Amino acid sequence: MHAFAVPDVPEVRAGDDLAGLVAERVDLADGDVVCVASTVVSKAEGRTASLSDFPAGPRARELAARLSELTGEQKDPRFAQAVLEESTEVLMAAPFLLTATRFGHVGVNAGIDRSNTGGADLLLLPEDPGASAERIREGLDADVAVVVTDTSGRPFRHGQRGVALGWAGMPASRDWRGETDRDGHELSVTVESVVDELAAAANLVSGEGDGGTPVVVVREFAFGDHDGSDRLYRDVGTDFVRQALRGWEYAGR
Repeated sequence: MHAFAVPDVPEVRAGDDLAGLVAERVDLADGDVVCVASTVVSKAEGRTASLSDFPAGPRARELAARLSELTGEQKDPRFAQAVLEESTEVLMAAPFLLTATRFGHVGVNAGIDRSNTGGADLLLLPEDPGASAERIREGLDADVAVVVTDTSGRPFRHGQRGVALGWAGMPASRDWRGETDRDGHELSVTVESVVDELAAAANLVSGEGDGGTPVVVVREFAFGDHDGSDRLYRDVGTDFVRQALRGWEYAGR
Protein backbone atom coordinates (compact mmCIF):
# COMPACT_ATOMS: atom_id res chain seq x y z
CA MET A 1 0.00 0.00 0.00
CA HIS A 2 1.04 3.64 -0.19
CA ALA A 3 -0.24 6.85 1.36
CA PHE A 4 -0.31 10.37 -0.07
CA ALA A 5 -1.69 13.71 1.06
CA VAL A 6 -4.52 15.38 -0.81
CA PRO A 7 -2.97 18.66 -2.03
CA ASP A 8 -4.14 22.23 -1.63
CA VAL A 9 -6.96 21.71 0.87
CA PRO A 10 -8.07 25.25 1.81
CA GLU A 11 -8.87 26.51 5.30
CA VAL A 12 -12.13 24.76 6.17
CA ARG A 13 -15.08 26.78 7.44
CA ALA A 14 -18.41 25.84 9.01
CA GLY A 15 -20.74 24.36 6.42
CA ASP A 16 -18.03 23.40 3.93
CA ASP A 17 -18.53 20.17 1.97
CA LEU A 18 -15.50 18.07 2.94
CA ALA A 19 -16.33 15.31 0.49
CA GLY A 20 -16.54 17.86 -2.30
CA LEU A 21 -13.22 19.44 -1.32
CA VAL A 22 -11.57 16.03 -1.47
CA ALA A 23 -13.23 14.93 -4.72
CA GLU A 24 -12.11 18.13 -6.47
CA ARG A 25 -8.46 17.45 -5.64
CA VAL A 26 -7.89 13.72 -6.05
CA ASP A 27 -9.17 10.90 -8.27
CA LEU A 28 -10.22 8.25 -5.81
CA ALA A 29 -10.24 4.55 -6.62
CA ASP A 30 -12.47 1.84 -5.23
CA GLY A 31 -10.85 0.39 -2.12
CA ASP A 32 -9.04 3.59 -1.09
CA VAL A 33 -9.10 4.60 2.56
CA VAL A 34 -9.57 8.35 3.04
CA CYS A 35 -8.18 9.51 6.39
CA VAL A 36 -9.51 12.92 7.44
CA ALA A 37 -8.17 14.85 10.43
CA SER A 38 -10.83 15.55 13.02
CA THR A 39 -9.68 19.18 12.99
CA VAL A 40 -11.23 19.87 9.60
CA VAL A 41 -14.25 17.69 10.33
CA SER A 42 -14.93 19.78 13.43
CA LYS A 43 -14.48 23.03 11.52
CA ALA A 44 -16.90 21.94 8.80
CA GLU A 45 -19.42 20.92 11.45
CA GLY A 46 -19.18 24.26 13.25
CA ARG A 47 -17.54 22.87 16.39
CA THR A 48 -15.56 26.02 17.14
CA ALA A 49 -16.28 27.72 20.44
CA SER A 50 -15.35 30.69 22.58
CA LEU A 51 -14.20 30.42 26.18
CA SER A 52 -17.03 32.80 27.04
CA ASP A 53 -19.46 30.02 26.01
CA PHE A 54 -18.39 28.09 29.12
CA PRO A 55 -18.91 30.09 32.32
CA ALA A 56 -17.09 28.14 35.00
CA GLY A 57 -19.00 26.27 37.68
CA PRO A 58 -17.66 25.19 41.08
CA ARG A 59 -16.18 21.90 39.83
CA ALA A 60 -14.36 23.64 36.96
CA ARG A 61 -12.95 26.30 39.28
CA GLU A 62 -11.79 23.58 41.66
CA LEU A 63 -10.08 21.63 38.88
CA ALA A 64 -8.41 24.72 37.41
CA ALA A 65 -7.10 25.82 40.81
CA ARG A 66 -5.69 22.38 41.50
CA LEU A 67 -3.98 22.18 38.10
CA SER A 68 -2.59 25.69 38.48
CA GLU A 69 -1.08 24.77 41.83
CA LEU A 70 0.44 21.53 40.56
CA THR A 71 1.84 22.83 37.27
CA GLY A 72 2.76 26.38 38.27
CA GLU A 73 0.81 27.66 35.25
CA GLN A 74 -2.44 29.58 35.55
CA LYS A 75 -5.27 27.45 34.17
CA ASP A 76 -8.46 29.04 32.87
CA PRO A 77 -11.50 27.60 34.70
CA ARG A 78 -13.60 28.24 31.59
CA PHE A 79 -11.44 25.75 29.70
CA ALA A 80 -11.96 23.22 32.49
CA GLN A 81 -15.70 23.82 32.16
CA ALA A 82 -15.53 23.12 28.42
CA VAL A 83 -13.73 19.86 29.13
CA LEU A 84 -16.37 18.86 31.66
CA GLU A 85 -19.21 19.61 29.26
CA GLU A 86 -17.58 17.55 26.50
CA SER A 87 -16.98 14.56 28.80
CA THR A 88 -18.96 11.82 30.44
CA GLU A 89 -16.31 11.06 33.07
CA VAL A 90 -13.12 12.58 34.46
CA LEU A 91 -10.70 9.68 34.85
CA MET A 92 -7.78 11.72 36.11
CA ALA A 93 -7.84 15.30 37.39
CA ALA A 94 -4.09 15.88 37.83
CA PRO A 95 -1.56 16.65 36.53
CA PHE A 96 -3.92 17.00 33.53
CA LEU A 97 -7.56 16.25 32.76
CA LEU A 98 -7.98 12.79 31.28
CA THR A 99 -11.60 12.29 30.30
CA ALA A 100 -13.98 10.03 28.41
CA THR A 101 -15.93 11.59 25.56
CA ARG A 102 -19.55 10.88 24.75
CA PHE A 103 -18.60 8.62 21.84
CA GLY A 104 -16.15 6.54 23.90
CA HIS A 105 -12.71 8.02 23.22
CA VAL A 106 -10.47 8.62 26.23
CA GLY A 107 -8.01 11.50 25.92
CA VAL A 108 -6.53 14.58 27.49
CA ASN A 109 -8.93 17.55 27.80
CA ALA A 110 -11.70 15.69 25.94
CA GLY A 111 -9.66 16.19 22.78
CA ILE A 112 -10.34 19.95 22.73
CA ASP A 113 -7.81 21.78 20.56
CA ARG A 114 -6.42 25.27 21.11
CA SER A 115 -4.21 25.22 18.00
CA ASN A 116 -5.23 25.26 14.32
CA THR A 117 -8.66 26.45 15.42
CA GLY A 118 -9.21 28.87 12.56
CA GLY A 119 -9.09 31.84 14.93
CA ALA A 120 -11.50 30.54 17.56
CA ASP A 121 -10.59 29.99 21.20
CA LEU A 122 -11.44 26.29 21.09
CA LEU A 123 -12.07 23.50 18.61
CA LEU A 124 -14.20 20.67 19.98
CA LEU A 125 -14.12 17.13 18.63
CA PRO A 126 -16.94 16.07 16.29
CA GLU A 127 -20.02 15.05 18.26
CA ASP A 128 -20.27 11.69 16.44
CA PRO A 129 -17.13 10.93 14.39
CA GLY A 130 -18.63 7.69 13.05
CA ALA A 131 -21.58 9.59 11.59
CA SER A 132 -19.15 12.20 10.25
CA ALA A 133 -17.15 9.50 8.47
CA GLU A 134 -20.31 8.05 6.94
CA ARG A 135 -21.44 11.46 5.64
CA ILE A 136 -18.07 12.09 3.99
CA ARG A 137 -18.08 8.59 2.49
CA GLU A 138 -21.55 9.07 1.03
CA GLY A 139 -20.37 12.26 -0.69
CA LEU A 140 -17.43 10.66 -2.48
CA ASP A 141 -17.65 9.18 -5.96
CA ALA A 142 -15.84 5.89 -5.32
CA ASP A 143 -16.39 2.91 -3.03
CA VAL A 144 -13.97 3.95 -0.31
CA ALA A 145 -13.62 3.74 3.45
CA VAL A 146 -13.28 6.87 5.55
CA VAL A 147 -11.45 7.20 8.87
CA VAL A 148 -11.70 10.33 11.04
CA THR A 149 -8.38 10.69 12.84
CA ASP A 150 -6.84 12.55 15.74
CA THR A 151 -3.55 12.41 17.63
CA SER A 152 -3.41 11.03 21.13
CA GLY A 153 -0.86 10.21 23.78
CA ARG A 154 -0.20 6.62 24.84
CA PRO A 155 0.07 5.10 28.30
CA PHE A 156 3.59 4.02 29.19
CA ARG A 157 5.21 5.75 26.18
CA HIS A 158 6.40 9.23 25.24
CA GLY A 159 4.93 11.01 22.26
CA GLN A 160 1.69 10.94 20.32
CA ARG A 161 0.42 8.98 17.34
CA GLY A 162 -2.58 8.99 15.08
CA VAL A 163 -5.73 7.20 16.22
CA ALA A 164 -9.15 6.65 14.72
CA LEU A 165 -12.15 8.42 16.24
CA GLY A 166 -14.72 7.29 13.70
CA TRP A 167 -14.83 5.16 10.58
CA ALA A 168 -17.17 4.00 7.83
CA GLY A 169 -16.95 1.54 4.97
CA MET A 170 -14.71 -1.00 6.71
CA PRO A 171 -14.49 -2.85 10.03
CA ALA A 172 -12.49 -1.30 12.83
CA SER A 173 -10.42 -4.41 13.47
CA ARG A 174 -9.14 -7.60 11.89
CA ASP A 175 -10.01 -10.53 14.12
CA TRP A 176 -7.29 -13.17 13.96
CA ARG A 177 -8.81 -15.39 16.63
CA GLY A 178 -9.27 -18.93 15.40
CA GLU A 179 -6.54 -18.58 12.77
CA THR A 180 -3.14 -20.20 13.24
CA ASP A 181 0.44 -18.95 13.42
CA ARG A 182 3.34 -20.40 11.41
CA ASP A 183 3.75 -23.17 13.95
CA GLY A 184 0.13 -24.22 13.71
CA HIS A 185 -0.85 -22.74 17.09
CA GLU A 186 -4.35 -21.29 17.20
CA LEU A 187 -4.53 -17.55 17.95
CA SER A 188 -6.90 -16.87 20.82
CA VAL A 189 -6.63 -13.17 21.67
CA THR A 190 -5.23 -11.29 18.65
CA VAL A 191 -7.53 -8.54 17.38
CA GLU A 192 -5.71 -5.96 15.24
CA SER A 193 -6.99 -2.37 15.39
CA VAL A 194 -6.72 -1.64 11.69
CA VAL A 195 -8.38 1.79 11.75
CA ASP A 196 -5.87 2.97 14.37
CA GLU A 197 -2.97 1.64 12.29
CA LEU A 198 -4.26 3.41 9.19
CA ALA A 199 -4.71 6.62 11.19
CA ALA A 200 -1.11 6.36 12.41
CA ALA A 201 0.16 5.75 8.87
CA ALA A 202 -1.79 8.77 7.64
CA ASN A 203 -0.36 10.91 10.42
CA LEU A 204 3.17 10.19 9.18
CA VAL A 205 2.16 11.86 5.91
CA SER A 206 -0.04 14.67 7.21
CA GLY A 207 2.29 15.59 10.07
CA GLU A 208 1.62 18.10 12.82
CA GLY A 209 1.78 21.88 13.26
CA ASP A 210 1.34 24.03 10.16
CA GLY A 211 1.57 21.37 7.44
CA GLY A 212 -1.92 22.09 6.11
CA THR A 213 -2.44 18.54 4.80
CA PRO A 214 -5.42 17.23 6.78
CA VAL A 215 -6.55 14.55 4.30
CA VAL A 216 -4.50 11.47 3.37
CA VAL A 217 -5.44 8.70 0.96
CA VAL A 218 -4.19 5.18 1.67
CA ARG A 219 -4.25 3.14 -1.53
CA GLU A 220 -4.06 -0.63 -2.08
CA PHE A 221 -4.57 -1.52 1.56
CA ALA A 222 -5.91 -5.06 1.73
CA PHE A 223 -8.03 -6.08 4.72
CA GLY A 224 -7.58 -9.74 3.77
CA ASP A 225 -9.71 -12.78 4.40
CA HIS A 226 -10.31 -12.22 8.09
CA ASP A 227 -13.31 -11.73 10.29
CA GLY A 228 -13.99 -8.08 11.11
CA SER A 229 -15.10 -6.32 14.25
CA ASP A 230 -16.42 -2.82 14.89
CA ARG A 231 -15.41 -2.81 18.53
CA LEU A 232 -12.72 -0.24 19.20
CA TYR A 233 -13.32 1.19 22.66
CA ARG A 234 -13.14 -1.17 25.62
CA ASP A 235 -16.20 -1.77 27.72
CA VAL A 236 -15.90 -0.01 31.06
CA GLY A 237 -16.17 -3.30 32.93
CA THR A 238 -13.14 -4.79 31.17
CA ASP A 239 -11.05 -1.62 31.01
CA PHE A 240 -8.72 -2.29 33.90
CA VAL A 241 -6.62 0.83 33.31
CA ARG A 242 -9.75 2.95 33.67
CA GLN A 243 -10.66 1.14 36.85
CA ALA A 244 -7.17 1.71 38.24
CA LEU A 245 -7.40 5.42 37.40
CA ARG A 246 -10.72 5.63 39.20
CA GLY A 247 -9.08 4.19 42.29
CA TRP A 248 -6.16 6.61 41.96
CA GLU A 249 -8.43 9.63 41.77
CA TYR A 250 -10.62 8.38 44.61
CA ALA A 251 -7.50 8.12 46.77
CA GLY A 252 -6.88 11.81 46.14
CA ARG A 253 -3.58 11.33 44.34
